[in-house]
Amino acid sequence: MIDSDGFRPNVGIILSNLEGKVFWARRYGQNTWQFPQGGIQSNETPDEAMYRELFEETGLLAEHVEIIGKTSKWLRYRLPKRMIRRNKHPVCIGQKQIWFVLRLVGSEDNVNLAVAERPEFDGWRWVDYWYPMNEVVFFKRNVYRRALAELEPLLLAKQA
Repeated sequence: MIDSDGFRPNVGIILSNLEGKVFWARRYGQNTWQFPQGGIQSNETPDEAMYRELFEETGLLAEHVEIIGKTSKWLRYRLPKRMIRRNKHPVCIGQKQIWFVLRLVGSEDNVNLAVAERPEFDGWRWVDYWYPMNEVVFFKRNVYRRALAELEPLLLAKQA
């Protein structure tokens, strides 16, 4: 599902633990790391897509997390020109995302990266909240900065 501007609707997930560290995952078979994220299907709300993606990518269920908040509007990023598949129609030039910040209320033992037939990730760790900003692939950095900045006060208020 691509919108009329060429952006694919998507959700991003910042999962925190009780210490305020965030879940940072390594893409399967690669040495690239990112937050869980994924497309919103035509029959889903962003909240429904977030729970589906959370399960598919981490094995966590709604009962394992608490929603702390989400971004107030879509955050967009463009793909580099070399990554745009011009032979597909409609052409996708990037993603528009609603970002969620969650807190793990279940056990870390509930994380299972192998629940999907084709896992997205093959490793994960807890990192400092702002660590992903300089580690994620370059074309996602601006959207990460915006999501982290908007959602940080909600997470800090929850920890207080």
